[in-house]
Amino acid sequence: MKQLRYFIAIAEHKQISAAAKKLHMAQPPLSQQLKHLEEELGVTLVVRHARGLELTEAGRVLYKHALNMEKMMDQTRLEVKETGRGLRGRLALGVNTLSSEELPGLLVEYKARYPEMTYKIQQNESAQLCRLVREKAIELAIIRFPVDLSDFSYLHLQSEPFYFVTALSGPQSPEEVSYEYIGGSPLILPSTDGLGLYQQIVDQLSRRGLEPHILCECSDIAMLLELVASGFGSALLPEAVLRLHRRSDIRICRIADETWTASSGFIWLKDHYLSQGAKHFIELWQELKEKRK
Repeated sequence: MKQLRYFIAIAEHKQISAAAKKLHMAQPPLSQQLKHLEEELGVTLVVRHARGLELTEAGRVLYKHALNMEKMMDQTRLEVKETGRGLRGRLALGVNTLSSEELPGLLVEYKARYPEMTYKIQQNESAQLCRLVREKAIELAIIRFPVDLSDFSYLHLQSEPFYFVTALSGPQSPEEVSYEYIGGSPLILPSTDGLGLYQQIVDQLSRRGLEPHILCECSDIAMLLELVASGFGSALLPEAVLRLHRRSDIRICRIADETWTASSGFIWLKDHYLSQGAKHFIELWQELKEKRK
């Protein structure tokens, strides 16, 4: 690229002396660079006459491509610098199956600040998102606790209560339900055996000497709510999920225990490189969180 920049200056000034002055270098080294370039390509690039230098046909072809290559290098240099500063690139983000109420607004604000960024958003169970972060398939994930955090740095997002949800068209249920009432109801759990909320719900009931009547496992929240509305079964869901999926055909009941909450947070791989784009995303979340206080 240095040789091409020298050649562009020679082609545009048509004199070694003028090109050398433009490049802030002596004439002999510039003449030597031109000679090396011609020898490397095996062609004559310029002819000398009384008025200065004139490009050969081969020289004109090289000049045209050299200009394009210089523009490409400038663009590449800019993109690399901007990517390193987190101004452009790709943000690879995972989100729990239950989704995140605040993520759309956060992404809109992030896009306004960094318009050249693109995104990969992958939805999965929290345990699977942890695996994807470990494998570096994604950089950040919004997960539901509890998960094993030994490999991760994390940022707590929010805690929210659970609600008991049943069909509006079904038998009348109280505004506030007990654990005994929940234990006697056929449940559709928003997860899979051994993972995430499934285990949290089972553990909560087991600690109170209750064995849950698990009718169905369903990690698709839209389908789960359709099943609840149809009277197929009842569910236990965090508050944010119900705000995201507002329906008029379900009954939402408080649980008689304010200590049972669902928590969510960002995770990223501990002691590993985190892109500037991901760092900016975390910083934006913290900034917006402070404004809401």
